[in-house]
Amino acid sequence: MVVTKCLECETELMGRIDKKFCNDQCRNIYNNRENRDSNEYMRKVNTILRKNRRILEKLNPKEKSKTTKEELLLDGFNFYYYTNIYKTIQGKTYFFVYEHGYLELDNEQYALVRKKEYVK
Repeated sequence: MVVTKCLECETELMGRIDKKFCNDQCRNIYNNRENRDSNEYMRKVNTILRKNRRILEKLNPKEKSKTTKEELLLDGFNFYYYTNIYKTIQGKTYFFVYEHGYLELDNEQYALVRKKEYVK
């Protein structure tokens, strides 16, 4: 008989042969430690994406509007972070932060749009 130990606290495990942890607390502590680096990076990126989304939502209360690059930057918008890109048949490129998108126009103007059926 093989004796297995909890991967976190190393107490002997009883029960199923494929059991890895003695309880939920040990499982959570172990997994949080293992994923700490990626979680920290993801947390920073998600914070930026949430801020970008809030800015676009504030500047575009309806489905379509216009704004300037200066206004976006003054609110703290970060143009390097977006969730997806949509290219139209005419060759225009919309950048989206979740359901809120923007299209660069002339003279540092931006068209803001909201995609109605973003998630199906």
